[in-house]
Amino acid sequence: MWRSHGRVLIISALALLLLSGGAAGQAAKPEAPAPKPEMQAVTPEPVRPGKVYWLNHLDLLAGDDSVRTSHNAVTSGVGGGLAGLVITSTTTGETTAGGGNKVVWMAVEAPLGQRLAGVRVCYEYSTGKKPSPTYISQIRLAQVQTPPATALVLLDDGTDQTHPGPICVNSKPAVEIDPAQGPLLLSLRVNFADTKDRIVIRGVGLLLK
Repeated sequence: MWRSHGRVLIISALALLLLSGGAAGQAAKPEAPAPKPEMQAVTPEPVRPGKVYWLNHLDLLAGDDSVRTSHNAVTSGVGGGLAGLVITSTTTGETTAGGGNKVVWMAVEAPLGQRLAGVRVCYEYSTGKKPSPTYISQIRLAQVQTPPATALVLLDDGTDQTHPGPICVNSKPAVEIDPAQGPLLLSLRVNFADTKDRIVIRGVGLLLK
């Protein structure tokens, strides 16, 4: 009788041990991750005063036959290779054979209802030298007048941007331009010390008031 009672006690103890182990195992299981929220549409933030309105810098055109532009989407061949608008020149200096400014230029689409304070240019030079002997020598904004026979220069920053980059610079001094008064033309004058050099433009934007 004692042996039977002992067996009952042992079986009961084993059952309690298994039950407690199972409860501990359940408690140790990590909680299931919370379900991910569904994707939501993001409304673009409106342009506000004091911000940069980025333009399509790949739209920059060569100002004359001595200037070449290209836009290899794989590599610019400058610095780390990030793509951009690559500018080269078949002649040195910053003046064309005809005596004009050696530039790349574009028409500017400005946001409605915003006045402009300047231009931001992001670039890098292939020279790797500081200061760089090849550089952007002028940032200019001109506005076509009425009648469209002349264009008035409203921003003319002749600072030699000799930092080799990569860097973004703002034109100086700050101006105030009303785009509603007429079409705008942006030009970047370039000065080449060597026809093997490259200037890569990685961004151009308008500084808003």
